[in-house]
Amino acid sequence: MSHRSKLLSFLSALLLPLLSFAQERIILLNEGNWQSDNGKITYFEDGKIVSNQWFRDVNGSKLGDTPNDIIAVNDNLIAIAINWSNIVQFITPDGKAVAATEDVPNNRKLATDGDYVYISSYGHECRVGDKYEEFTKGFVAKIDATTFKVIAAVEVGYEPEGIAYYDGRLFVANTGGYAFQESHEYETTVSVIDAATMKVERTVDTGQINLYGKMSQSGKYLCINSPGNYYEVPAAAIILDCEAVIAGKPDKECFVSLPYAATYSCVTTDGRFYAIGSRYSYLTGDYTFNYISIDPEIAMLTEGLDGIYEDFPGTVLADIKKIGMPYGLYVNPYTGYIYATDAAGFVEGGTLYQWSPEGKLLGKHGVYINPAHFLALKPDNYTGGINDVIADPADSDSPLYNLQGIRISSPTPGQIYIRNGKKYIYKQQ
Repeated sequence: MSHRSKLLSFLSALLLPLLSFAQERIILLNEGNWQSDNGKITYFEDGKIVSNQWFRDVNGSKLGDTPNDIIAVNDNLIAIAINWSNIVQFITPDGKAVAATEDVPNNRKLATDGDYVYISSYGHECRVGDKYEEFTKGFVAKIDATTFKVIAAVEVGYEPEGIAYYDGRLFVANTGGYAFQESHEYETTVSVIDAATMKVERTVDTGQINLYGKMSQSGKYLCINSPGNYYEVPAAAIILDCEAVIAGKPDKECFVSLPYAATYSCVTTDGRFYAIGSRYSYLTGDYTFNYISIDPEIAMLTEGLDGIYEDFPGTVLADIKKIGMPYGLYVNPYTGYIYATDAAGFVEGGTLYQWSPEGKLLGKHGVYINPAHFLALKPDNYTGGINDVIADPADSDSPLYNLQGIRISSPTPGQIYIRNGKKYIYKQQ
């Protein structure tokens, strides 16, 4: 063997472990068809679909009917809200089912502080400990992430949807979405709950009806969708400042209402929101879309006059505009890779799109019916620690969150994180 060949073999041996690291690991919830009990999980790794029925592959059983949210509780536990099965399913990052609770019927969206899971529900009854509690409106339940039991619940507004955790509080968007068939009006409020006591400490009136869907979180800012009533009340996007709410500022100083829909939104690695707005009108029978990125700080400072752009990287915007029916949008908080899904006609398999952080389309992948909700797993070579984050020493014992509101124990170099409402960049020492 020549000296050059030996050198190449040596370099290849050094590079092989690096090349074998999984960098992109995405869990995608496919809702399936409502009441068909055919929800599935797609597992995507490094440019390819590993499985479109990952939960069944790992556990030998069905996931359930209409999964509609997924979060990382901590490094070792993931929670999935399965709405029509009335189950909160807990799995490990390798997909293994470890527990489930059926005590929260008609569950919707999830949040966590790393120790407890909080979930919104349209239901009117919840088992708390050994007894059942009843509610006139909807409620939020608190689940212990070690026992998987509901330990508290509190009533909020009718048909609560999006929920986020920030600085010891839960922010819950109320929809009143059953107003068209029940004897109550649409809701316009965000309920603010003390997560420790599970007591509502404030209700913020946004003036916008039907605060529907999963909210996105960028530090202290939330992006909340208001689809209106699909008739004469138009859609809007609410940017809410959690710190202003906690500080007790008047309602109108706590948010800004933007004349765009944010049906599907996510957070970028630099703290902005991407939002695809899907607006449907029963009057015309047509869908219209908007595609925007939002700088929440500028939008708040200018009362919505600035900070809204159409500046998606590379070909992302042009590619998304070609999608038949956008149904999901996500930026991997660890790597910056961008994802979107197409639900097509809602009854057949959908498509997963992937772009590089620079906006180059890397591929389209066939997935299952109604692909909607994402969670990125840490890359295999993910290292680091809280002590390496640039932060004031007084803040060193405070929990750290990424820009999607997920509690982080091992931050990624170069990424932005939130501690005590302040943004810091992790720097490897």
